[in-house]
Amino acid sequence: MGDMLWTPPADVRERSRIGAYLRWLREHRGLDFADYDALWRWSTTDLDGFWRSIWDHFEVIAHTPPSATLAERGMPGARWFPDATLNYAENVLRMPGRADDDPVVISHGQTRAPVTLTAGELREQVRRVSAGLRRLGVTAGDRVAAYAPNIAETYVLLLASASLGAIFSSCAPEFGTRSVTDRWQQIEPTVLVAVDGYRYGDKPVDRRAEVAAIRAALPSLRHTVSIGYLDPTGPAPEGALGWAELAAPTDEPSTFTPVPFDHPLYVLYSSGTTGLPKPIVHGHGGILLEHLKMLALHHDLGPADRFFWFTTTGWMMWNFLVSGPAVGAAIVLFDGNPGVRAEPGRPAEPDLGGLWRLAAETGTTYFGTSAPYLLACRKAVLVPRDVADLSALRGVGSTGAPLPAEGFRWVYETVGDHLQLQSLSGGTDVCTGFVSGVPLLPVYAGEIACRALGAKVEARSADGTPVIGELGELVITEPMPSMPVGFWNDTDGTRYAEAYFGVYPGVWRHGDWITINERGGCVITGRSDATLNRGGVRLGTAEFYSVVEGLDEVLDSVVVHLEDDEGGAGELLLFVVLAEGLELDDPMRAKICRELRTALSPRHVPDEIHQVRSVPRTLSAKKLEVPVKKILTGTPVDQAAAKGALVNPESLTAFAALAQSRTKS
Repeated sequence: MGDMLWTPPADVRERSRIGAYLRWLREHRGLDFADYDALWRWSTTDLDGFWRSIWDHFEVIAHTPPSATLAERGMPGARWFPDATLNYAENVLRMPGRADDDPVVISHGQTRAPVTLTAGELREQVRRVSAGLRRLGVTAGDRVAAYAPNIAETYVLLLASASLGAIFSSCAPEFGTRSVTDRWQQIEPTVLVAVDGYRYGDKPVDRRAEVAAIRAALPSLRHTVSIGYLDPTGPAPEGALGWAELAAPTDEPSTFTPVPFDHPLYVLYSSGTTGLPKPIVHGHGGILLEHLKMLALHHDLGPADRFFWFTTTGWMMWNFLVSGPAVGAAIVLFDGNPGVRAEPGRPAEPDLGGLWRLAAETGTTYFGTSAPYLLACRKAVLVPRDVADLSALRGVGSTGAPLPAEGFRWVYETVGDHLQLQSLSGGTDVCTGFVSGVPLLPVYAGEIACRALGAKVEARSADGTPVIGELGELVITEPMPSMPVGFWNDTDGTRYAEAYFGVYPGVWRHGDWITINERGGCVITGRSDATLNRGGVRLGTAEFYSVVEGLDEVLDSVVVHLEDDEGGAGELLLFVVLAEGLELDDPMRAKICRELRTALSPRHVPDEIHQVRSVPRTLSAKKLEVPVKKILTGTPVDQAAAKGALVNPESLTAFAALAQSRTKS
């Protein structure tokens, strides 16, 4: 068990939104729950009662009421809220508890001066852009694509598209042409909105050539709209409109097209590292209900909050963040390099304190980021409370990778001991977290506090039985409204069924290893398809990286296990990126092995350790263990990984060279 680092205040039920929800359940449903565990068990057994309570408690705006809550319970194929019509954008723009002149979008970056939109200005911008899209002929079901960063215009475009029943899809502008076209050729957008470029730190990045190539590769496009982000005074590309034309003043009233509960809202994509990215379709109603539940009841966000998550528009955390106004929270957007300080007239310098200073400057109350960012801050010996006034902060969120116990302790030692740290894990597939924190439960080092309400998460052993206190496959045994509507162009649902239900019929297999303890706490230990299986003992990668990257000399690492066809222990290969100027020698190898043996077990000691310049990562910064393993077992690089889905495709060369040398030897 990890150390207890935070406990809820005695009056948590009086002060939190989940406390208000419990009072509502008592008053309106006659239900009383002694603790979170009892509430969770009800939420995952009485699915009708729980999800209808979310609908009613948050007073979802519907144009047609549902005839039932859950018409069909089986997976895949669960049918939620049949006959209901609603609109995601209408519910978000209600912004409960916010006056027209309250700031609700606070956008900072390294390309231009900060931009703030009040609630009234956001509604007005969405009204104008909706009218502009209508002028371009956009109607319900059309796809609107954004090649744009985490800025106010991208958010306005999402809401405007949704208001019409059009389907939104975004790619961050650091994505290369191939990555973008691999995604958008599948959905055939009719409108493209694109920036001309951006600054990353102090480096200008011109994307006009990429935009031209994307336009040429998408014959479905009828219109292109250009945002002069890098050069506001530059002309729009030939045949393109400017953003100001799309958002021109108009007398057209604000309208919201009523759509069915499962009408497509946006398309998100799998990483696409081993083939075309899967186009995952999410619906208006499922995303709305899931985000209302998570943002209010788990993250405790409301009209007094300013909600930040460091993300790009190519990661599902952006879609999660921008639902904040649906629960009354203002959102803080950031576009740029979080690892440098970039000021006009001065060369950029390494600095991980910028996001913490941004939190202070914007009055952020909930600061969301990735585990690798928190661990990088720790490694840099940064003390955020010394570089920024974080007194307004009451919550910190971490996702993207498992956060080890030392990351938890660092937050409480250097950020603040009064706040709640919430580690969460979920995925693009559901655009939320399955396991998370909640105001009612304490925080233990290295542990995710609970399974989220409505998420029937279990750990399954190799023979498929549920286990407690043991490593198992993360599965979900009951449907959730934010499970995908389906995959684009997967008319008979075959690809969707194979992706999640091929291993356990009727049960969602997510692809992570999880341990659930007696009190309901969870530890994610990496992807199950990247398992280290030594002599029949399954080892997760997360704890491995925690030890190796805890060494001052090691900046990054990736580990793979190559199975033995004869059934032996196989080979465990570790690759490390060392600090500048260091070379991997025998004393360093011995030190790494000693640390792994002492902290974990002799089974964790690698057979070989190699130095590499960089670890291959996706555009959302996830390590690519599986493609590395494929390359080392003889798969050609181009077949093992789609280079366009990597932030550093050149990193694969070292593994290909090693594979070749091992073959010769």
